[in-house]
Amino acid sequence: MKILLRRDNNPDKTDKDAQTPLCCASWNGHEGVVKILLGQGDLNPDNPDKDGQKPLCCAAWNGHEGVVKILLGWHDVNPDKPDQDGLTPLCCAAWNGHEGVVKILLGRDDVNPNTPDEHGQAPLCSAAANGHEGVVKTLLARDGICPDKPDEDGHTPLWWAANRGHLGVIALLLPLESAPPAAPMPPSLPSPGTSDLRTPSSSIAISQ
Repeated sequence: MKILLRRDNNPDKTDKDAQTPLCCASWNGHEGVVKILLGQGDLNPDNPDKDGQKPLCCAAWNGHEGVVKILLGWHDVNPDKPDQDGLTPLCCAAWNGHEGVVKILLGRDDVNPNTPDEHGQAPLCSAAANGHEGVVKTLLARDGICPDKPDEDGHTPLWWAANRGHLGVIALLLPLESAPPAAPMPPSLPSPGTSDLRTPSSSIAISQ
């Protein structure tokens, strides 16, 4: 790799699908290659392919935590920019259940946990629909998360979890106060040996 870069190869040249070498390396999780490519001054680390998917999205989609950390260390990388389908790196990670990547992205102040894709589906909806309990729990712990945000069809994260039968996700989404009310206590019975009969208020006259 280093020899090729020394031979006047363009590290940012794309193929017919507009994929750069950095996109390919990020997609496959090759941390060493990513570091070498980023060391080239004439490379754009945020260069998207024809689908608008950038190296960070590629790494997040496949759960490559090491590559995600490396890319986020470059000031030219936008951690919250969506591709042409509206998928942010967080959306990509949440959809596929990559809890580690989700935690890395949520650790940044410049990542909006509620940014939806082109169908209005936010990361929490995606995670709930696919039954990713760890990701759902992580997202719910983030300040500013909207736990009831619907997609463009009005489907909330709870709707998706219920529709697909994800009991664990449903338990995370339902607030404690929505639990079924406790059954009423039965009326207390009189103590043994006591009578429930009432004494008449007036005494009975006895004829002599």
